[in-house]
Amino acid sequence: MATSQLNITANTPLGATVVPGGATFRTWAPMALEVYIALGHPTGTAPRAFPKRVADLLVKDAHGYWAGFVPGVKDGDLYRFYVVGTGSEGFKRDPYARELELNGYPDCNCIVRDPTGYPWHDEGFRPPGFNDLLIYQFHIGVFYAKDSAGNDIRRHRIGKILDVVDRIEYFADLGVNAVMPLPFQEYQGENSLGYNGTDLFSPEMDYSVPPEDLAPYLGRVNRLLTAKGCAPMTAAQLTGQINQFKAFIDLCHLYGIAVITDVVYNHAGGGFDDQSLKFYDRQPYTTDNNSLYFTDQDHAGGRVFAFWKREVRQFLIDNAKFLLEEYHVDGLRYDQVTVIAESGGWSFAQNLASTLRFVKPSAVQIAEYWDDERWKGIAAPPYGMGFDIGYGDALRDSLRAVIGECAGGRDTHVNLNPLRDALYVTHKSPGRWTVLQCIENHDLLYVDHEGRDRQPRIAALADPTDARSWYARSRAKVATGLLLTAPGVPMIFMGQEFLEDKYWTDWPGRPELLIWWAGLEGQDKHMSDQHRFTRDLLWLRRKHPALRGEGLNVFHVHHDNRVIAMHRWVPDIGRDVVVVASLNEQTLFHYTLGFPGGGHWNEIFNSDVYDQWFNPHAQGNPGGVDADGSSWDGMPASAGLTLPANSLLVFTRDGGDF
Repeated sequence: MATSQLNITANTPLGATVVPGGATFRTWAPMALEVYIALGHPTGTAPRAFPKRVADLLVKDAHGYWAGFVPGVKDGDLYRFYVVGTGSEGFKRDPYARELELNGYPDCNCIVRDPTGYPWHDEGFRPPGFNDLLIYQFHIGVFYAKDSAGNDIRRHRIGKILDVVDRIEYFADLGVNAVMPLPFQEYQGENSLGYNGTDLFSPEMDYSVPPEDLAPYLGRVNRLLTAKGCAPMTAAQLTGQINQFKAFIDLCHLYGIAVITDVVYNHAGGGFDDQSLKFYDRQPYTTDNNSLYFTDQDHAGGRVFAFWKREVRQFLIDNAKFLLEEYHVDGLRYDQVTVIAESGGWSFAQNLASTLRFVKPSAVQIAEYWDDERWKGIAAPPYGMGFDIGYGDALRDSLRAVIGECAGGRDTHVNLNPLRDALYVTHKSPGRWTVLQCIENHDLLYVDHEGRDRQPRIAALADPTDARSWYARSRAKVATGLLLTAPGVPMIFMGQEFLEDKYWTDWPGRPELLIWWAGLEGQDKHMSDQHRFTRDLLWLRRKHPALRGEGLNVFHVHHDNRVIAMHRWVPDIGRDVVVVASLNEQTLFHYTLGFPGGGHWNEIFNSDVYDQWFNPHAQGNPGGVDADGSSWDGMPASAGLTLPANSLLVFTRDGGDF
């Protein structure tokens, strides 16, 4: 007799689900001849040595789903499916498995996990509004890892998610309010960018800490918990990949930081193994169009999902819902939505966006969509896909171009018009916040495993001969300063905040490309100066709503002087802020500039102060300026300013929110 059908309905969740008295198991394998549940079966067993007992046989319904209830199964038990198809037979990992065994991958068992088993502490957390987001992007495997003695150990092993726990207070102090780790779904091998995942519901096991090494991490986690008045965790509660990722997210929330996960729904793999979801129902190995979940289309070395299949679309939507509901994430960044749209996934993308908005309206959905008509990524259906925020490259490309032109010397012509125009880009949406802005990210700066690089860090772009020169330092401040005062949602990439000047890679063979924390910690004062600059400007953006608001007027552009200025405000309210950037290599005195109103304007930020902090020779306007001059630049008033060389200044009459 086949497995019990107790607790099995058409709505039984896919995967393994703990219920009173045991667990249900359900999987989609429409062309399979038989599917068995293999509980705790030893890994390394030859497939045909599996005893196909009738009692372990799941029952197939009319829609190709196999299901059964097994009494006595509990959290932590091991399982796989054994699939008999017309092309082959053997074990398959559950595509919905919440966690995989640490040892033996890819020939490993799945682990039954009770989603209620983690003791969450984040019930009081509310993520920032979409227009308030300040995002920090990083790669778990190379970002940060120190041993108990404080030694950097990234040269010796891949970083773990619990290593990043040590940086949560750093994030909170820096002023970002959201972090975006590169994808952490299980992928083949130890080192990867993360965009080749094969087990989408399981966290990357190489990012987890095994039980025997957990003790020092438990102490660090509990220090952060008790500092916020929470009870400490036990070792059992922190054991396992899924609980460790949940602990990271939980702690981020306790320290006021949202977590946005990077997900890949355009393709999976490569590096598929025989137990993966490719050819899941074990049809003959002919064309990949016969592989159940995929097409024969290639992208980034993997296979594009078969978006025309309802079950495949549901699999991906279920994964996104799972991250929101079980991991408590605060948003998703969708990799290369362009590929989805071009591969028959337009309606899938619309359904994905609308479903998640219903499930968790506060969760931000960010689309990497590079079509010529970018607005379609965020426009509402039927004309668009309906995501919240879309990637922008106009500010990135124009600002990098300007910095590169300035590196040519003081006599080089610098065209500021593309930068001016880029500040206005909105993807044709009613909100300027719908554009994700960055000048460094994981794609731009990456060195692949063959040593091929892409674009340099801003400091290296600003002065290719010396990334620590005054020219590099000051221009990098202007570039980051414009990013953090411009419309849109700004994102910085790991190390950008402290003048990291190297490319980056996930490849362990290039340890010299690891971001240099020791420089920030005292070995390079320029790094600590840049960090202070970035931190203060992030907090300034948080303090002044005009810098996050919709109001924008780029009212002054002077190519010869290399000066650009913009007025930011909150529509119908005011709270005006004026931002002035100069890329002139000399200080400009008595520089006439328009202001949106007369009276006294305080200089609340001056990048020149941060060079050799505290710079006793800083130029600027201490005490502020009086805009008592006549109309100028189309503005009702004007003032004479001192503009330091290669600088960013911010003026306001508003006291800010705190």
